[in-house]
This record gives sequence, structure tokens and C-alpha cells, in this order.
Amino acid sequence: MSNQSVLILSILIPLIGGIGISFLRTAPNLREACTLVSSIVLAFVVYSLLPRILSGETVNITFREILPGLALEFNVEPLGMLFACLASGLWIINSLYSIGYMRGNQEENQTRFYIYFTIAISSSMGIAFAGNMFTLFIFYEILTLSTYPLVAHKQNSDARSGARIYLGLLIGTSIGFQLVAIIWTYLITGTLDFTPAGILKGKIDPTLLPILLALYMFGIGKAALMPFHRWLPSAMVAPTPVSALLHAVAVVKAGVFTVLKVVIYIFGIEFLSETGASTWLIWVASFTLIAASIVAIMKDNLKAVLAYSTISQLSYIVLGAALANSLGILGGGLHMATHAIGKITLFMCAGAIYVATHKTEISEMTGLGRKMPFTYAAFTIGSLSIIGLPPFAGTWSKWYLALAAVDTSSWLVIGVYMLSSLLNVWYLLSIVAKGFFAPSSEINDPSPETIKEAPLLCVLPPCLTALGCIALFFFAEGIVDLLRPIVN
Repeated sequence: MSNQSVLILSILIPLIGGIGISFLRTAPNLREACTLVSSIVLAFVVYSLLPRILSGETVNITFREILPGLALEFNVEPLGMLFACLASGLWIINSLYSIGYMRGNQEENQTRFYIYFTIAISSSMGIAFAGNMFTLFIFYEILTLSTYPLVAHKQNSDARSGARIYLGLLIGTSIGFQLVAIIWTYLITGTLDFTPAGILKGKIDPTLLPILLALYMFGIGKAALMPFHRWLPSAMVAPTPVSALLHAVAVVKAGVFTVLKVVIYIFGIEFLSETGASTWLIWVASFTLIAASIVAIMKDNLKAVLAYSTISQLSYIVLGAALANSLGILGGGLHMATHAIGKITLFMCAGAIYVATHKTEISEMTGLGRKMPFTYAAFTIGSLSIIGLPPFAGTWSKWYLALAAVDTSSWLVIGVYMLSSLLNVWYLLSIVAKGFFAPSSEINDPSPETIKEAPLLCVLPPCLTALGCIALFFFAEGIVDLLRPIVN
């Protein structure tokens, strides 16, 4: 099969799976089998491209040109390959988990849930393999629209309100800021193609560069920079598999992926470094990183804590991009992977706790670790990885990001990274400590004999991703090797 055929199939397979799910809506077992088969086939197709990209091959497809220098175009490069591997691989785990969660919670409208999930994965593939900013923007918007019904899945007042905030902020920022930046870029350069050294050098007054960068960074609302971050905690009204999709598989990863693509291929790392146009972004990302961690400490709702944790962790990647050096890009790309595997573990554990106990507040979860040891063990491993302690995956991405700050003598950033890690310890390990060591009370646990682990399909997936947090510690250099060509 040609590289071009594989690329097109990676976008079409989830949609074909969605059609199959629609036809099988009256047969739940077959419907869910279709979901799993689609995810496995997609991962097989996507990963078949990996050896070719590692060997230096290029894959390009250009469809009809709409305007001079503006076409629907797809291209596989290392950063997009990483994002596609993450999304397709974690879709398998999330599909297993979704079956356990949706059945265990007896959720309604499950067929609709699985169909929109496939559209979201397809649009993620389109984002990963977009060959220019025009193509990326189209699939970026499709991802927003396809995840809106997932956020509003429960169809109650809270779900509708949260979904409106989600849609309003993401569409508002992308149309109000990002689209303006894209049009401005096209008018001054005549192209939106992703080019290794960027396309803006010599085409724009350096004094205007920070303004254009601000339009892009705040326009990429999925990266959740403050003050355009409220959509993310608002979306926590969704079922937990959707939260896992938002935080690990697709949405926020699409945001920081787009940030990295814009910095590398639109602005150019060297051009940003020469002009100092990203200095303001260092301050904004640093503030978001610390402020979100402090808010997380103050929350009692488990999913709210994890939501603000995600906002903070995304700013690690934005901060790495803002440093405008090779180590920052490598660290940011690696953190996409390490955060994805760690955070999907935490969210699936939160969902398992809800299925087993219907508890959502951390203050109600004292002693649960002794009754749900596998779930809490997985949560502990995911937490340690997010914190960045060895031998867990997050160690290496934070190491590269710290080296990037040292390389630019950004002592403020080094301090921000150190303080943030301490705050990570505070709000994540306190949950673990309460679960394993705090005494249960009759108020919080009126029927202790009935509490046990959630169904197997709710517990097995987070245990698998927890093992992935350990495995990725030993194989992180493979991701760095994949990304190295984009900064050489």
C-alpha cells in the first residue's frame, strides 16, 4: 500500500467505523466490537507509517488549489506522526474503557456517543497530518464541533451550560483570533504551508511579530492559556471517557500540537529567538502554569483538580515553545506524550471511582485506596509521572524543558518549573495519601462492605496506561529521536 493511501485511510477509518456503529445501534455488543476493531485498525495503519518517517521518507498529498498558494494539503512529518500515534494508540485504550464506563453507569444515547467519538478521532488525524495552516484550521474546527455533543452528552442543565461555554470559547477564540492571524499570514506571505524555517522572516515588521504571535496563541484556545481556559473545567460535566478524550487523546493535545506547529513552521524557531517576540508568552505561560496549579489545590471535586492540572501541564509545552530553542521544542513534543499517558490514567481512575462509588469529591474518598487498590495504584503511578519523578515518563520531558530554560539562562522559568512540580506533589499525592492512609468514616462511607473495584473494563485500561508511564521512561529517547529532525 502506498504512503498516500495509508495517509488517507488514517482519516477515513474512524469515519467508516462511525458508519458501522450507526448501522449496529440496535446490537450493543456488535456496536462496541465495531468501535474496538476501528480503533485497532486505525492504530495499525498509523503505526505502519512510523518506520517510513523514521527512515526519512516524506508523504505528501495536495488536493485542488482554492487560491494561489492555498490548497487542502496533507503531509506527514515527525511531530504530526507523534500526535497521530498518541491519538490512535490511546483510542484503543479509551474504547475499552468507554465500554466499561458507559455500561457500568448505564448511560443513555451510547450509539451517539461512539459516533461522535469517531468523528473527533478522524479530525485529530486530519490535524496531525495537515500540510498547511489552512488544512489544520478546517480540522481544528471539526474537532470542536464534533466534541460539543460529547460534552453535552448527559443533556441536563449543567451539561448544556458547560457545553455552551466549551463551544463559545473555542469557536470564539479560533474565529476571533486564530482566523485573523491565518488571514494576516497569508496576505503577507502568499502561503500557509508548513516550512521548516518558518515563512515569516523578511515578510513582516519585527515590531508586529508579537501581535501576530498573540493572535495565534490566544486563538489556539485548546491550549487553554489564561484567560481563555474556562472551557476546559466547564467541559468536565461530560462523561469521564469524554474527559479522557479532551485531556489526553485529542482536544488539548490538538491545541499544544498546533502551538508547536505554528512556532516551528510558521514563525520559525530562529526567527522568534532573534527577535525576542515570544518573551511576553513566557510570562503568560508561566502565570498560567502556576495559577492553574494553585486553583487545583483549592478544588475538592476530583475532575476539577485534574482539569486545572491539565491547564497547568499544557503551559509546560507552551513555555517550551516560547523559549524558542531546540531543547524547548523537543521537551514540549515529549511532554505531549508523557502528559497524555499520565493524564488519561488519572481520568480513567476518576471514572472508575465514580462507577464503583458515585463519589466525585476528594473529601468523600478517604480510605478508598484500601478498597480499590488497583485503581489507586494506577492513580499513584499516573500522579508520579505527571509530577516528573523517576522511573516514570514525565521525568524526561520535564528534564528537557528544564535544560531548555538553562540553555537560554531563563532562571525565572527554572523557578516556575520547580515550584510547579512542588504544587503537583501537593494536589496529586494528597489524593493518594487520603485514599490509602486516611481513616474511613461512616459519614463518607456509610456502607463500606459494598464498595469494591469497578468492573474490569473500568480498571484494566488505567492499569495498562500506568504500565505505559513506566515503559515510556525507558523508551522516551525513541520519541526524541523521532522529533530531532524538526529542530536540526
